[in-house]
Amino acid sequence: MTLSYFDSFLKRVFATTGLETQTELASVLRINRSAITQARKKDSIPANWVLQLYRIYGFNPDWLERGTGETFLKADREKEIKFKHVPKVKARLSAGGGSFEIGAEIQGYYAFQTEWLRTKGNTDRMVLMDIFGNSMEPELKDGDSVLIDESQKDILSGAVFAVGVDDTILVKRVEKHPNTLVLLSDNRDYAPIYLKGSECESVRVIGKVIWAAREFR
Repeated sequence: MTLSYFDSFLKRVFATTGLETQTELASVLRINRSAITQARKKDSIPANWVLQLYRIYGFNPDWLERGTGETFLKADREKEIKFKHVPKVKARLSAGGGSFEIGAEIQGYYAFQTEWLRTKGNTDRMVLMDIFGNSMEPELKDGDSVLIDESQKDILSGAVFAVGVDDTILVKRVEKHPNTLVLLSDNRDYAPIYLKGSECESVRVIGKVIWAAREFR
């Protein structure tokens, strides 16, 4: 079956960027998802999309529109690095007394080099979340964004994990002792949380924190 002009464009973009859905593409282009539906119906590619994809990835406009010529306009191979777009969810991790903001609503997508992500864990199980509170200072500060691999749930003593306790979610260092879990804060003003016996059953390990970003104000 021959692909339409628009679907051929879409296939090229998905194969090269690591984007997987039209929703992810809409986030990168900073447009509504419905705009992609309309462009598909018209079988056309808006010029501003081509410009935006060139600015982000360095794509050759002729290749984007017609599949001809070099994939990248510039000769340097750095532009050929594929990217994976990791979702950032509305839920926030409490570095304090606990967060009830546990919604999984996606706020946007952030690009990471796919090969780099693969060295850190399972690229399909990663998510970004914001931190609020100061219990993990100085390592993690209020407002930081952290990358969590939800496939890494086995507790490594001293590692930082996102954990759910009853209806709250926290970011803590976790230690596993016989019949006891200890949730530790880096900030010495916060006492360790000891969970013993049946209390351990209320804890669910969401994933391991593998990277953090900070915006200086």
